Amino acid sequence: MPRRLLPALLLCSAALLALLPAASAPAAPAGRALTRPADDPAPTGDGQDAFPSADEIARAHADTDARAAAAASAEAALAAAQGELDRAGQAAEQAVEAYNGAQVRLTRARDAARAAATAAAAAETDRAAAAERAAGLAAEIYRQGASPQLSALDALLGTRGTGSLSDQAAAVGIAGAQTRQILDRATGTARAAKDAAATARTAEAAARDAAERVRAAEEQARQRLADQQRQVTEIGRRRETLLAELAAARDTTVDLERRRREALDAIAAREAEEAARRAQAEAEAAAAAEAARHHAPPQRESAWSAGGSTAALAFARSVVGLPYIWGGEGPQGYDCSGLTMMAWRRGGKQLTHFAADQYAESTPVTYDRLRPGDLVFWTKTGRAADIYHVAIYLGDDQMIEAPRPGTAIKQASLWIMGRPDFYARP
Repeated sequence: MPRRLLPALLLCSAALLALLPAASAPAAPAGRALTRPADDPAPTGDGQDAFPSADEIARAHADTDARAAAAASAEAALAAAQGELDRAGQAAEQAVEAYNGAQVRLTRARDAARAAATAAAAAETDRAAAAERAAGLAAEIYRQGASPQLSALDALLGTRGTGSLSDQAAAVGIAGAQTRQILDRATGTARAAKDAAATARTAEAAARDAAERVRAAEEQARQRLADQQRQVTEIGRRRETLLAELAAARDTTVDLERRRREALDAIAAREAEEAARRAQAEAEAAAAAEAARHHAPPQRESAWSAGGSTAALAFARSVVGLPYIWGGEGPQGYDCSGLTMMAWRRGGKQLTHFAADQYAESTPVTYDRLRPGDLVFWTKTGRAADIYHVAIYLGDDQMIEAPRPGTAIKQASLWIMGRPDFYARP
């Protein structure tokens, strides 16, 4: 009986052994450590190490920090580049307006020189005529061998005889007065001619100096414009490089980073405009408080022509999109003061092609009294004589301006360049 049961028992044991799990793990490959570092994650049991090592985590953190630093550096460099562009454009526009001012002064100096030369020529003509009369009087005295009074008396009474004593006395008085008049006129016209000639020489010298200042201002403007153009090109290339670095640091695309940067610039511009608007409101409130403290009378509204303003604004709107051109008075393009000059020429007012003079030729107003067609001005020093930019006000805190070289005439927020320094009505 036991012999018959033995094969059956062996078969059952084999089956049970097949169902049991392995009693021990397979041997580790040759050369591999049998233990793991204490800070290293344990295997998952599927035969693969699913978690990175501590070194890998540290390297990943360092790479992330490096990318973040690179992104921050690129962002800062992009903002700095935009600031450089703004400063370069502003410097170029200041140089252009300085040239415009020098050109205006040259025109005035040349006009003054021409007027002085004309006056000097007229004075010389008068002097020559008076000198001729005086020379004739002297010759007559010499021929008669008598005093001027007696010579004149002979001329007056020669054909009529001696006449009465009263006639003789009157004749002597007349002769003396005429003689003195001739001599005084000769002396006076000679002095006037001398003064006029000196004035003409001074005016001519002033015109030459003005021409030299124009030459220097033109050279500086050209240099500033060339510098600005170089910076635009250089910063454009640098911007693309920085955008590529940003894209690499953030694992995005250059186009995406460009659009992101433009959005950030737009946000910064809106914040700057809001700050300028708040500064204007604070300045207006301070001015009102100061006026109330001193019991100042309310400011009278200066004359405003709706028709002139409408015509000026219609012209300004019609040239939106044309390029900024140094010294431009149209029709291809305009600079800032050329635009406002031509706009108000359509509105019936004559303004000089120079922003500072346009303020002097207009009536100052405050922000709260701005009307469409009024002019707004900016300066770096706060002095009206140093105004370098002008635009025409549309209303609702909007304006039309020729911003700076390399840009087009556009409609923009009144606060895009910060709070204006001056407002005026042509």
